Amino acid sequence: MVKKIKKRFVAGAVCPKCKATDSIMLYFENNVEKIECVHCDYHEAQTDKQVSAATRSNESVIGVFKPE
Repeated sequence: MVKKIKKRFVAGAVCPKCKATDSIMLYFENNVEKIECVHCDYHEAQTDKQVSAATRSNESVIGVFKPE
């Protein structure tokens, strides 16, 4: 059985490569957040290092919900 990956468009997002608006899809593959442009070949994956760097230092987190 092949699990279908759910992809969602990000409203107002601009592709860094082709500058097209509303063309970025966000999806998770193997618990890695990825984005992809539907107009050009741009794609990017967010690593754990980037995730921890995006955490705001003045906020405290009790827990992170990860549905499985």
